Amino acid sequence: MNYLDNKYDVIVVGAGHAGCEAAISCAKLGAKVLLATLDVDHIALMPCNPAIGGPAKSTLVREIDALGGVMGEAADATYIQMKMLNSSKGPAVRALRAQSDKKQYMDYMRNIIENNENIYLRQACITDLLVKDGEITGAIDEYGIEYSARAIILTTGTSLNGKIFVGLKSYSAGRLGEKAAYGLSESLVKHGIEIKKLKTGTPPRVDKHTIDYSKMTIQPGDETLHFYSFKPDRPIRKQYPCYLTRTNEKTHDIIKANLDKSPMFRGLIQGVGPRYCPSIEDKVVRFSENPSHHIFIEPEGLGTYEVYIQGFSSSLPADVQVQMLRTLPGLEKAHVIKPAYAVEYDYVPAVQTTHSLMSKSIKGLFFAGQINGTSGYEEAAAQGLIAGINAFNYLNNSEMLELSRSSSYIGTLIDDLVTKDIQDPYRMLTSRSEYRLLLRQDNADARLTAFGRKCGLIDDVQYKVFTDKQEAIEKELSRIKEAKISATEDVNAILSKYGEHMERGMKIAELLKRPNIDYNVIKEIDSVTNKLNIPFDVTEQVEILVKYDGYLKRQEFQVEQASKLDKFKIPDDIDYSSIDHISSETKDKLSKIRPKTLAQASRIGGVKPADISILMVMLERHQYSRV
Repeated sequence: MNYLDNKYDVIVVGAGHAGCEAAISCAKLGAKVLLATLDVDHIALMPCNPAIGGPAKSTLVREIDALGGVMGEAADATYIQMKMLNSSKGPAVRALRAQSDKKQYMDYMRNIIENNENIYLRQACITDLLVKDGEITGAIDEYGIEYSARAIILTTGTSLNGKIFVGLKSYSAGRLGEKAAYGLSESLVKHGIEIKKLKTGTPPRVDKHTIDYSKMTIQPGDETLHFYSFKPDRPIRKQYPCYLTRTNEKTHDIIKANLDKSPMFRGLIQGVGPRYCPSIEDKVVRFSENPSHHIFIEPEGLGTYEVYIQGFSSSLPADVQVQMLRTLPGLEKAHVIKPAYAVEYDYVPAVQTTHSLMSKSIKGLFFAGQINGTSGYEEAAAQGLIAGINAFNYLNNSEMLELSRSSSYIGTLIDDLVTKDIQDPYRMLTSRSEYRLLLRQDNADARLTAFGRKCGLIDDVQYKVFTDKQEAIEKELSRIKEAKISATEDVNAILSKYGEHMERGMKIAELLKRPNIDYNVIKEIDSVTNKLNIPFDVTEQVEILVKYDGYLKRQEFQVEQASKLDKFKIPDDIDYSSIDHISSETKDKLSKIRPKTLAQASRIGGVKPADISILMVMLERHQYSRV
């Protein structure tokens, strides 16, 4: 098999964050991959904020790394600031965020792609799918060139029939300066795939030389560094600050006076925008009681003077954007390099796919990223990795990797997409997971490395690092459950600094349960612990397991209870229309989504507990398979 034959195992359409993970995972597993992109200079582009991670998203990145993906590794290699958010709160909501050098990030990812002999990169617009007897056989590009493949992964981002809006002016584009993708939407519709529209947007970019940072609040990185990848020897890089400013009454007055020039408010954009990342005009209208909103000033990289104005997405005219910006403290003389814009694009509602991200109607066709109705680099990369693994599994008739809600945020993300009728761009939130205390960013390796190993993406070196760490955690847990600290005057003198006191001697684990006591305190009062010099990633796990033991056991019990409905497997050929005592609306939803288990059926919007009871009785009466 070679390039001139135009024969591949897998075709990945799009080289954003989903496309990169999909292509790299397929290629690492041994598949010959054609990676087709509209612009080879935009591989792994960060078209919106130049950052990786944040609440919930950092867990996705850690999970990607634990499964053998590359986003975490790339973020660690190219950060210009690392910050642990919510560090004073519980471990379920702590979140690492990396401010990235976007050009270095792109170069890093492209280097991985170009150095993989199984990936063939091509600048081309795929316009048509080749399908025979309900199975993918290949694709055709804009030049009429045919490529054969048994699996295709669509990761088209905002490119499908993309239309950009700046004020009342609009033009065809997937992203600013990049053409839209045409033909593929029509091909999908021709093959029975439903298409809808969504909208997203991005803020303006400003020349840093025209910013007065003295009027803003500095936002430095953390002194103690944390990383995404579980691989050892992460790079130590110089950190650069971000800054904070705020909108004010003048900003809001300008926005309100120009709403008639907004394509959203004029009804020119039909697609629904992201609920959790609204435009500044949306914020001002929807939250009119707020006198101001936070605006973060973030560098785009070390080799550019472009600065990203986070929280200032807009589709108002370019001249109005300048007026708005110049009302912000520190931006009174701001020079806009690139205006903010909104983009409306086609997407494929993910209820048409299975948990493997393969189409229910066309075998070998996978979808990942914003084409599934999501928002965010991390959500896209997570889907791309799963789609890449499963495309390879499909080619080899292997079992699909379908992660459960109780195993991961990735499992929660995909289950929500394929089960619920998503109306706006989906963003991963900690509140979306009912098991968030179990599914923390810090234990992603413990939860998912075994899956990555089984898939073939975790090599011997990384697996050895993982097993050594787990053994160290178990060893330290055993030690502190037996090791005892005496209630001496010296010990209590130290404890008093933290508002604690010991009336009697106690085991380290017992003392560690106290809210004011952490491993640093234990090291102060116990010379043995101090001399052991235990790595932070080990003490972090041990401390969480000890402090939250009761809560963790309670959540594990919830998982066990919920799994009972997962044991009721629903046959693929079940005829919901023939079931009595269930409403027509419920029958339609069940027929459309075709849940695999009662647990999934119970999560479909509008399906009531009574409906689940009826289904359970029917399944038992007819003795349908129960796993």
